[in-house]
Amino acid sequence: MASQTDTVSAGSGTASASASPTPAARVVTRFAPSPTGFLHIGGARTALFNWLFARHHGGTYLLRIEDTDRARSTDAAIEAIFDGLNWLGLGGDAEPVFQFARSDRHAQVAHQLLDAGHAYRCYLTQEELAARRAKAQEERRPFRLESEWRDADPATWPADKPYVIRVKAPREGETVIEDVVQGAITVQNVEIDDYVILRGDGTPTYMLAVVVDDHDMGVTHVIRGDDHINNAFRQLVIIRAMNAIEGGWPDPIYGHIPLIHGADGAKLSKRHGALGVDAYRDEMGLLPEAVFNYLLRLGWGHGDEEIISRDQAVEWFDIANVNKGASRFDLKKLLNLNGHYLREADDARLVDLVAPRLDALVPAHDRAKLAEAMPVLKVRAADLNELAKGAVFLFAQRPLALDEKAQGLLTADARAILAKVITRLEGANDWTAATLEANLKQMAEELGVGLGKIAQPLRASLTGQATSPGIFDVLVLLGKEESLARLRDHAA
Repeated sequence: MASQTDTVSAGSGTASASASPTPAARVVTRFAPSPTGFLHIGGARTALFNWLFARHHGGTYLLRIEDTDRARSTDAAIEAIFDGLNWLGLGGDAEPVFQFARSDRHAQVAHQLLDAGHAYRCYLTQEELAARRAKAQEERRPFRLESEWRDADPATWPADKPYVIRVKAPREGETVIEDVVQGAITVQNVEIDDYVILRGDGTPTYMLAVVVDDHDMGVTHVIRGDDHINNAFRQLVIIRAMNAIEGGWPDPIYGHIPLIHGADGAKLSKRHGALGVDAYRDEMGLLPEAVFNYLLRLGWGHGDEEIISRDQAVEWFDIANVNKGASRFDLKKLLNLNGHYLREADDARLVDLVAPRLDALVPAHDRAKLAEAMPVLKVRAADLNELAKGAVFLFAQRPLALDEKAQGLLTADARAILAKVITRLEGANDWTAATLEANLKQMAEELGVGLGKIAQPLRASLTGQATSPGIFDVLVLLGKEESLARLRDHAA
């Protein structure tokens, strides 16, 4: 329906405004999810852009739960949405609005439009509508509703027949929206249908509820996915009609954000990593600051900056710099970013996050030991799951179970070297990483082998794995007594 143009044409009107409001203007944005499932990663990015725009301009960021679909809306979904937003630090600046609770207000506006002649009662039945659609399909032409009730005299309205209320869309000219992301977008008004705003049972439709709620909440900027572009033109019909009736219903400023695609360019799905935000936290073990930073850079940028703090994001964010084209979700890049934030994270915080994950891996663990090990554990992990797995060796019971790669390192020659290492380390009095490294390097020179010939079997027998933190750090963390006991279990 919508087409982009470089020229703003005359017609029924143009919704245009600068992305940067004047100092006197009060910016209000909103994020309005439907509670029919988890908080999708694309929805989280929309919330983030709304939050950032409001913060950048010293405005207000609001939340609205669009729960008018009573059959599909659930309390569990509402809880998941709030949980995900709070985890990302994107809670609203006021109590959330629940759309269903405002149904009477929506109906009031529908009747205002009806009374003022901007809407009409339509008595067409579902069977009549279906027949007209079928005829249009048979004649291979687009279906455009031409209701005989549009201009009917109210005196002719049947008193005993069910009806819906339809808005009267303009039939001539065109409407242009100066979208702060997409640029100028034009629609011929003849393409806008007389859609239903109040159903036969008196309940409002989504189109009406959204417009009324945005007005009553004082929303100045509607920032949402570009799949809503056509909705904007339809919603402007109500906005402009209400402005004509009572004034004070200005056009909002629109910013329609391109959707997110997978790395292969296809629509984002679960196979690309399109999970609920809770899955990124609980199942994947990511940090909120990493997801925040990644979503920020997914379709928006500030020069070549990749690592951007919340404060920097608020300072730099400009909705006009959001890309017009779809962004590609790259899970590998997200994990790399998460690794950075793990390395920067406070050790005590990481202990709190990792300890519950360790519960499922080892029967018991010591938080003090975990805290001591955290500086060397976190540099090797990309997520909290890897961090927990990397800490298992600290609390494993002897004799250690060796993974397949570790078993491959403990050849007969390696076990013979371990026996010599044990003798060497039994006499060590200074059990520090630097001293142990110097001691074993000297031993390698005496044996005429590379340090790896000593370090690899050491790692396998001390951790049960072929990879671990630095082997000298491992020796220190385990302590002399436990280290020698583990080595003796696997020496020749």
